[in-house]
Amino acid sequence: MLRAVNMALLVLFPIAWAAPLLRAKLIPFFGGTEISILSGLLELWGEDIFLAAVVTLFAVVLPYGKTVALTAYQFGKLPARFKPYLIHAARLSMADVFLIALYIIAGKGIGVGSISTAWGLYLFSGCVLVSLAVSLTTIPQDR
Repeated sequence: MLRAVNMALLVLFPIAWAAPLLRAKLIPFFGGTEISILSGLLELWGEDIFLAAVVTLFAVVLPYGKTVALTAYQFGKLPARFKPYLIHAARLSMADVFLIALYIIAGKGIGVGSISTAWGLYLFSGCVLVSLAVSLTTIPQDR
């Protein structure tokens, strides 16, 4: 069951990246009214390359890489020496949702326009939470 859920995440994460997270009205630095992770990253790459790299790492590369590695672990294709890295990656999996929360707060704090959440935020947050749950139940947490 956990394998199937984890494999579903391999499909759902890319959908969540393209899905609208936020709806912005009259926010000057976003070209469109609906903001997805991908459209937000495109805007960031033009404005602040360092921040764009950090967000890309935490919102795209780490969650998806962890899901791929966890799938390999579940099927016995990942060497045991990588288990500690999976445990650390599982702990970082909420960092991307935190970044989006900061994104919303920063947008609301501008005082120009408004931001409301869209269905993609719930899909992405759900993917991250399910991924965290699968990680915690799949990888033994030796101390």
